[in-house]
Amino acid sequence: MFIKQKKSNNLVSEQLPLQFEFQSNQNFNTFYPGSNEEVINHLRHIFTSNEQQIFLWGADGTGKTHLLQAVSQESNQQNKSSFYFSFESQQLPEPEMLNGLESFDIVCFDNIDCIAENTEWEHAFFNYFNIHRDANKKLILSAHCPPKFLPIQLPDLKTRMSWGLTLKLTALSDDQQLNALIYKANDLGFEIPVNVGRFLMTHYASDMPSIWILLDKINHATLAAKRKLTIPFLKQIMSDQKTL
Repeated sequence: MFIKQKKSNNLVSEQLPLQFEFQSNQNFNTFYPGSNEEVINHLRHIFTSNEQQIFLWGADGTGKTHLLQAVSQESNQQNKSSFYFSFESQQLPEPEMLNGLESFDIVCFDNIDCIAENTEWEHAFFNYFNIHRDANKKLILSAHCPPKFLPIQLPDLKTRMSWGLTLKLTALSDDQQLNALIYKANDLGFEIPVNVGRFLMTHYASDMPSIWILLDKINHATLAAKRKLTIPFLKQIMSDQKTL
């Protein structure tokens, strides 16, 4: 669980003695769009659109967290205050954390499906939703499924989840995943040849979250060795990882 906050509000800061984490590398420029250009365009221009609410959904690893963090960073660059929070179903905070959030220009809640079937949280979020909307502020929610399939027990809250624009993040194809891998490596400052990228995805990782973890390890190894990445060097890196 982590919170990211821009232009901190004193009231909210006092009420939320939680750890802050700023993912500076998760911005729009470092996100490989694949087939999601339209989704990204809506998120980037939320402050110039008439949409007050966006519900973003997609399977694990499609980049929901990255994009919500990117929205927060973009908001700050536009001198807008933003608040980001990622829910975890096994470690929900007290609902009082919602108090005062209507003061932010935009609020991003990641994994909102985690509050489903928690009566206290559903009622608290319903009340917050109404206050936030009355304040005419922006709200972005993310989940693994569209609003109508959320196991929300409070009917009025479930209805409100569907207000505004619902956007689906499409998973990358195999070729797009390879392109995303090369794109991300270039952003980190090193090159992954196409054949090496295919070898990595075939033998060591087949989903994007695992690929990103391996990419960080590979980046550190290439920097330390000051070597270009080849298949033999990749095998050596992965072998060294297993012995740690």
